[in-house]
Amino acid sequence: MPADGCMHKTLAQARHQPWNRGRTMMTGKLRIDLQILLPQVPDESDACVRRLIHDLESRDGIVQVHLRPGSDGTPTQLCVHHDPDVVPLARIREVVERAGAAISERYGHALWEVKGIGHQRRARTVGEQLRSLEGVLEAEASAAGIVHVEFDRREVSEARILKVLAGMQVVPVRTPGEDQPAHGGDDVRHAHREGGDHVHGTGGGAHAHGGLLGPNTELIFALTCGTLLLAGFLVDEVVAGAPAWLSLACYVAAYFFGGFYTLREAFDNLRLKRFEIDTLMLVAAAGAAALGSWAEGALLLFLFSLGHALEHYAMGRAKRAIEALAELAPPTATVRRDGRIQEIAVEELLVGDVALVKPNERLPADGFLVLGTSSVNQAPVTGESIPVDKRPVDDPATARTRPDSVDAASRVFAGTINGSGAIEVEVTRKSTDSALARVVQMVSEAETRKSPTQRFTDRFERIFVPAVLVLAFLLLFAWVVVDEPFRDSFYRAMAVLVAASPCALAIATPSAVLSGIARAARGGVLIKGGAPLEELGSLSAMAFDKTGTLTEGRPRITDVIPVDGVTEEELLTVATAVESLSDHPLAAAIARDGRERLGGREIPSASDLENLVGRGVTATFDSETVWIGKAEMFGTEGVAPLGESAAAAIAQLRAAGRTSMVVRQGSRDLGAIGLLDTARAGAPEALKALRELGITRMIMISGDHQRVAEAIASEVGLDEAWGDLMPEDKVEAIRKLRAQDKVAMVGDGVNDAPAMASATVGIAMGAAGSDVALETADVALMADDLRHLPFAVDLSRHTRKVIRQNVFVSLGIVAFLVPATILGLGIGPAVAIHEGSTLLVVFNALRLLAYRSHVG
Repeated sequence: MPADGCMHKTLAQARHQPWNRGRTMMTGKLRIDLQILLPQVPDESDACVRRLIHDLESRDGIVQVHLRPGSDGTPTQLCVHHDPDVVPLARIREVVERAGAAISERYGHALWEVKGIGHQRRARTVGEQLRSLEGVLEAEASAAGIVHVEFDRREVSEARILKVLAGMQVVPVRTPGEDQPAHGGDDVRHAHREGGDHVHGTGGGAHAHGGLLGPNTELIFALTCGTLLLAGFLVDEVVAGAPAWLSLACYVAAYFFGGFYTLREAFDNLRLKRFEIDTLMLVAAAGAAALGSWAEGALLLFLFSLGHALEHYAMGRAKRAIEALAELAPPTATVRRDGRIQEIAVEELLVGDVALVKPNERLPADGFLVLGTSSVNQAPVTGESIPVDKRPVDDPATARTRPDSVDAASRVFAGTINGSGAIEVEVTRKSTDSALARVVQMVSEAETRKSPTQRFTDRFERIFVPAVLVLAFLLLFAWVVVDEPFRDSFYRAMAVLVAASPCALAIATPSAVLSGIARAARGGVLIKGGAPLEELGSLSAMAFDKTGTLTEGRPRITDVIPVDGVTEEELLTVATAVESLSDHPLAAAIARDGRERLGGREIPSASDLENLVGRGVTATFDSETVWIGKAEMFGTEGVAPLGESAAAAIAQLRAAGRTSMVVRQGSRDLGAIGLLDTARAGAPEALKALRELGITRMIMISGDHQRVAEAIASEVGLDEAWGDLMPEDKVEAIRKLRAQDKVAMVGDGVNDAPAMASATVGIAMGAAGSDVALETADVALMADDLRHLPFAVDLSRHTRKVIRQNVFVSLGIVAFLVPATILGLGIGPAVAIHEGSTLLVVFNALRLLAYRSHVG
């Protein structure tokens, strides 16, 4: 098995697993890769994967379990370290298959876009209602209309969960990024596609309305309440001799329309034994009616319902910003099938289809060019402002078998816009698996993940609300101490309840997080939740991987130094044959340039490639074992040390700042190969912009030789470079940095996954073309361009600033209103200020949708 499989971890899993490769090697435990047995999970961070790993690691004889991310279309695999004396190889496979099957059968997942959640308080009520169900392990809802549920099928069915949602008038419409129902599951269908995507459907498209009168029902009811309130007032004050019942009828009708949605919310909260603002408003309105102040009670309900409706509308703007991403892909595609050109729905596209794209059309699917040249505007997916020139692949057959290795100059994405040239694109992913669809789904999931500030405000509310209830109860007896009628004491207590309700505080953070995530996605940056969004803006240090991050990741051969008695042709033939089996950037460079230097000579095939992470590879060529890798690989773990000639060649290459590789066949050193990777054109510019944003310490960490690392660091403008680091050394380096301050790790999301897991925030580049990078990082730059990083950091800092502003306004208004109402401020003005502050924080958060970066 490839040894690198045992060294890779996804971000989510590495947070929970020890990282000690050396210990595993010394104890002599065997390593085996097993294909992950949870086809229904959305990605490697899913809770079921954690359950499987925890279950396996609790068994005797299993030392460590972690994940090996897939590449080049291969699936993610499970890597199991075990003691063969305790659990033999045959038994391991049986144990894992049985555990995976049990978890697949038992645990279910659901991610729905729903109608019926218009504001954060409603989202919180829905989430708590679902969590109260026996068998629901985790449930979150967002004000943007996303519900995420994990449940135990032994205790609750998906149909039961949907029935509870329907009881709250919350109706699933579709899966984010998905337009059609899926298959499998319970009575209401639910499945997960192979390859990692979540797929859910309800067949409930017919219910995609927002109420009795459509999506604006709540606003219509609020305005009707206001109209009836005005009519009642005019009857009382203007129409002389009008019967008393007429104005009362207007006020009662105003109560109905103003309290319709509030009453529903209050009942849901009372069932959960929660006393929230909706209940407070109803109590206050009922109290006003009992005291004969029908007009004031109707005014209270009108202002409250209008505030709710406008909040719903404002949050809908942020939601539509995300929905717009899903609408970027065209509904149909023109394909060539069976010698005929025909137009089909994008959902019918199959891997291997050839799509014909006319000038200025949107591309229907991810794939690579097989005919034609053009420039493609990739801004909708990657955020790149300048169209990118595209050309056909040199070898379609190779591109077909290894689509993830296709050069960026030939790769295209669904939803991007073709330029002036007609092109033909071979589809490599179905429409539901495209980078665009993955982004839409992950952004939707991110909306349900709370930020640190939101968790703080939730804790604050759990203490604050009971305290307010106690205060209001005490104020009910103010008439005992103060010479006033009970009516006035009751009125004051109701006013305090209304004034102290933390409505604005509840929406202050979620509205900013939703807007920030939506704006980032529109700029080609995927931020997976409120926590990384806030943390990114608090960083003062960053660590960068070298290859593919600060450099282009496309090294070239500069030197070939054979030892005495070996020809350059022999050295290159062996190296090219072996490295052709690997997809590492250095291997690709040796294979590519080696063939070119050999002038088209036929190269025999190698076999049995094994990756030795951070060191090199071994393979079989001409019936002999070949080692290719760093000089440090030789002389350790049973590999004979280098001869003098090879050691001298390595020293010569390193003195020149070259990345060096030694080639050995059998017991003979064949020589050394020197490579040079060029620094990214935009790296110095991006690093300068980051310094301007307050990132005071930036370090390059690399597995390359220290001199090579220092040369690249100097070229891009970094002061610190740490070289000669194995993967576990990178993890330790990040831990040391994090002990001093918050630090981000920036890499490709594959070899860097363990180090990224140890950082405050893991940032992956080029995620549009890499499933692994998209899944492992906290923050994913869709474009392979470091210049998008300052945009992400600056947006995060703006979001943190907006969150602080919102929290300050929310708490400040409450601090003003509570004493004001105690001293005599009426319910009407209190409600007006209260709802005004709620709208203020929402519209303040929506400013993030229009954010423009001024850095770099």
